[in-house]
Amino acid sequence: MVRKIQTKPILRLRSEGFSQRSISTSQGFSRRSVAAVFEAADREQLDWEAARDIPESTVYDRLFPGRGTHTSVFVQPDWARVHQELAKVGVTLKLLHSEYVDQHFRPDTPTMGYDRFCKTYQRFVLESNVASRVEHKAGMSVEVDWSGPTMTLTDPLTGAPSKVYLFVACLPFSRYAFVESTLNMNQDSWLRAHVSMFEAFTGSVPRIVPDNLKTGVTRHPTEGEIVLNDAYRHMAAHYSAAVLPGRVRKPKDKASVENTVGHIATWVIAGLRHSTYTSLDELRQAIRERVHAYNAQPFQKRAGSRTSVFREQEQPLLHPLPAVPYVISTWVYGRKVAKNSYVSYKRNYYSVPVAHLGASVDLRVTDTVLEIFKGHQRLGSHVLLSAQSVNQYQTNDSDIPAEHRFTQWDPQRVREWAQRCGVQTLEVVDRIFAAVQVQEQGINPALAVLRLSRKYSSDRLDAACRIALESAINSPRYAHLEPILKTGQDKNLIAEVPVVADSGGYVRGSAYYDGGQR
Repeated sequence: MVRKIQTKPILRLRSEGFSQRSISTSQGFSRRSVAAVFEAADREQLDWEAARDIPESTVYDRLFPGRGTHTSVFVQPDWARVHQELAKVGVTLKLLHSEYVDQHFRPDTPTMGYDRFCKTYQRFVLESNVASRVEHKAGMSVEVDWSGPTMTLTDPLTGAPSKVYLFVACLPFSRYAFVESTLNMNQDSWLRAHVSMFEAFTGSVPRIVPDNLKTGVTRHPTEGEIVLNDAYRHMAAHYSAAVLPGRVRKPKDKASVENTVGHIATWVIAGLRHSTYTSLDELRQAIRERVHAYNAQPFQKRAGSRTSVFREQEQPLLHPLPAVPYVISTWVYGRKVAKNSYVSYKRNYYSVPVAHLGASVDLRVTDTVLEIFKGHQRLGSHVLLSAQSVNQYQTNDSDIPAEHRFTQWDPQRVREWAQRCGVQTLEVVDRIFAAVQVQEQGINPALAVLRLSRKYSSDRLDAACRIALESAINSPRYAHLEPILKTGQDKNLIAEVPVVADSGGYVRGSAYYDGGQR
């Protein structure tokens, strides 16, 4: 291939009075090439004024007609399509060459061999100024790392600063970047950042390339199997991905994200250095805007931007996300179920089926749910109470036997209780309900009367109700009955239990132990 010399710069410098020697020295052209341009310009009578507004290729063709033109005897494929197909997973130049031969195989049409095919593609890459597809494949991997430089949050009350760490991810093919801010660099923050990353990409990739940090890699020996953190391995498996950490002290194994970390320091950290943020959500929104501008910045050596290449060529190749995002959980082992059928967690209590009283159970705790397990059997789940609540009880109705479940009071149930206390008590309750317009309005006054039986016994309550009814009180209530019980006026109406004389002695009735007449 004939190297084309730049003719217009030579014509411009010639018009300014520079000699062939000075042009050759200043521009790096050979003296023979500069002399050839001078000679051709004189022959074609073309000076700088005439060539100023003409494209370089047109000026060259006019000065050197036919020079550098190469017509291949081989049928040429659509190199732009070859370049696009090579970005897809599993596509190689070998495969594309075989497809090219199959498509154009004719007796009168020669096809180029594999070696010429590869060299011609590389020439297309150089001439078109596009990035080679040989190294990275679209939708195949994502590189992740923590940013070394940090940012700052300011407490709105005290003004005290606190560090904010940046999680950075990069898709090597499109160089599309993702940044998430966190308050620490522990395992939960590391996993949550990955979940947010996949949601922002709207898909997952088969390979995750991290550094050898402890929250991701437990052991990375020079020889032998890499030992990954269990939680990190489970998260990757949830998104159908494999963790392939870079080699120790080999930053070039994840060069894309290392380069992106440097860019983020300029675009995000330096770009927001004059702003003050008091909440993490506010800071995250500002970071998203800066990263969006960074991704939309046009490439210098290839067409489009990170965003356009990602959306047009890489995003369609990502694996679909699972129906449910990965949930980060913590296990608490060996909690004993108390006698009241509850298990405690952070000073709150959660119900367990009564069949498992005294059993040892395990708790799986997420951000919103607490699950109770006995071995591999899940006994139940609860909505996790907030960290601010203390001594609160969370109860599932299915954990309580039917006879012990709470049911709402209604007039019929209240009358059944009154009937168990006595005829006079039932009469008082009936009068309470008769005195109200809506039956539900009489439930609380009636219950206040009936609860006196727990303190003074049912017999004494029934006797007090009799006294109140005989006192011509139209609708006796708690305020009328309690003074009677406190002063003991009802005791004279409770009949003594007769003593039965036999060889076994005598038996005292319940009235004796309830404080009745003795």
